[in-house]
Amino acid sequence: MTDPRHIDGTVLIDWGHTPGPGFAATLERARFLAQEGHDETAIRAAIVPAPPPTRLPLQDPDDVPLHVSLEAETPDETENRERVIETMRTLIRTPTVVAAAIMPDACPAGPLGTIPVGGIVSTRNAIHPGMHSPDICCSVMMTDLGPVDPVSVLDAASGITHFGAGGRDQGRRFTLSLDLLDAFRENPFLSSPKIVHAAQTHMGTQGDGNHFLFVGRSRATGHTAMVTHHGSRGPGAQLYRAGVEVAERWRRLLSPETLRQNAWIPADSDEGRDYWHALQIIRRWTKANHNAIHQAVTENLRVTPVERFWNEHNFVFERNGLFHHGKGATPAWGSYADDATGKVLIPLNMAEPVLVARGRDAAHGLGFAPHGAGRNMTRTEHRRRMGDITPEALLAAETPGLDIRFFGGRIDVSELPSSYKRAKSVVEQIGRYNLADIEDYIDPVGCIMAGDMLPPWLSGRRAGGRR
Repeated sequence: MTDPRHIDGTVLIDWGHTPGPGFAATLERARFLAQEGHDETAIRAAIVPAPPPTRLPLQDPDDVPLHVSLEAETPDETENRERVIETMRTLIRTPTVVAAAIMPDACPAGPLGTIPVGGIVSTRNAIHPGMHSPDICCSVMMTDLGPVDPVSVLDAASGITHFGAGGRDQGRRFTLSLDLLDAFRENPFLSSPKIVHAAQTHMGTQGDGNHFLFVGRSRATGHTAMVTHHGSRGPGAQLYRAGVEVAERWRRLLSPETLRQNAWIPADSDEGRDYWHALQIIRRWTKANHNAIHQAVTENLRVTPVERFWNEHNFVFERNGLFHHGKGATPAWGSYADDATGKVLIPLNMAEPVLVARGRDAAHGLGFAPHGAGRNMTRTEHRRRMGDITPEALLAAETPGLDIRFFGGRIDVSELPSSYKRAKSVVEQIGRYNLADIEDYIDPVGCIMAGDMLPPWLSGRRAGGRR
């Protein structure tokens, strides 16, 4: 009888096994067989090492279709376009990629070879955590509140929503449904106490950066509408980190030449199936997070919603045997999910309308539409170009007549309209490239954003701690 305590990773390597995905399961199997009384010969016969997988070389980017729905009219736009195409041509050398596309709102989002905002990448049997980004399922939800005063909506929402780092304090938390909580606990990627705790405390929060709560009026109906924009917060960020770690192990095994940010998990592996299921749970959580805020506002106002729908723009979608990764890109086919309505929301900036559109499922867009306006420069460059103008003066100049509120009290100039692409140009290109049909415009009345919030270790309290 072999002593199971003597079987460890070094023993398995001596027996011809290679560390990597499945290695831990093989070790567990070997120890179980030893506990059952099997000798070394029988154990080794039961766990014969699989032949090493064939390593996949990088592709020639000219062999992968890359559809570009992006034009440039200014020097900034020209530089942006060139950088986006360069980074996408580097990315599509990844051996799993079968096609890629660039939207009119595209802008670089990291080192060369990183999927840009406004990028879509279709892969075969591969889920790439780096291609949906840490802000998994970043999305927008709209509620038609009927003929209510939009300022009263902003006032109610200001006392309900939560921006900034971390979650809600005890006593101010929203309830997480038991079935969703059970789903977290049953999935190996989501079952850690840290992730489960984040799922509970981050419900009803919106984070920071470009996330917002927007209130405006529909041109079509005259009704007031509320739109929220945020992703999966702490739970999604932690799933991303776990997915990147697993994908990196597969990258070293399958394609060491692939850039680390483009590592993947084979979709037909046990880890791939578990990760795919975890993504669907995170999607459910994110929708519930939006809904918690919308429902609390409608109940505070004592109104009955006329309509509510949502769509995500940082996610992975399975269609026709391929996995379509949208980074800042909106699925524009009506059946992409069971709750899809055919409508998509495309916000532009705080001083411009939110577009209510219907996707055209354009082949050259791989079925996607833009998610917003995107940027032509970094936040740092935008601040540099401000010169001596104060944040207050710039806000007044760019948002006349609008009720703009910053949750942390300080203006975040990097979120003002001038930091984004020209909204008119993006709208024109949506039509020119037949990516979506615009059915309505939600004209802005005001919005709430995180603002330039001090980190907790500088502020002496939790960022946004008044909520």
